[in-house]
Amino acid sequence: MELILSYFQDLTPLQQQRLGALDQLYQYWNAQINVVSRKNMDALYEQHILHSLAIAKFIQFQKGTTVLDIGTGGGFPGIPLAIMFPEVSFTLTDSIQKKIKVVADIAHQLGLENVSPKAVRSETVKQKFDFVVTRAVAPVNELWKWCGQKFSAHSKHAIANGLICLKGGDLSAELAQAGRPHQLIPLNKYFVQPFFETKSIVYLPA
Repeated sequence: MELILSYFQDLTPLQQQRLGALDQLYQYWNAQINVVSRKNMDALYEQHILHSLAIAKFIQFQKGTTVLDIGTGGGFPGIPLAIMFPEVSFTLTDSIQKKIKVVADIAHQLGLENVSPKAVRSETVKQKFDFVVTRAVAPVNELWKWCGQKFSAHSKHAIANGLICLKGGDLSAELAQAGRPHQLIPLNKYFVQPFFETKSIVYLPA
């Protein structure tokens, strides 16, 4: 938690409590189902929670915003973002039922009423959203096929509604193949830990 607080000094006591509870909750569930790689459970706050919260450095979601998390797995980036933005509605989807069971339980344990977990393939979701977020799920061109028609026409933010991806490694070939306007933000702009030196946000406006 000290790591999170070093980058987000304005957290409310409830936000701090909820983020602090994630360690015990993921330790419990990881003993039943491998939702977080066991070799980096010790790095949960850096490599999963802070990584997810990079999106909160890129954009401050406004009250009433709707966000779809595609391929949320154990709840990343959706759960940390839902803690950070309690007045934003998050739909967390994954096609693997047991992972959504974990997400639903963690959201319940934390009292996150702004999280809607769904065990579905994201492309079957009919609702429109302001933003789609994802972390290391698929190449950008695949993601766009799944979500390109899911964006609300009206934007509440200074940037257009769109897709926000957490990615790693050299993305030049992937972004060239996607062939869409985009913004690439290296995460070492926000965080000094070596883990973030090869990580980026890719933002594609709708």
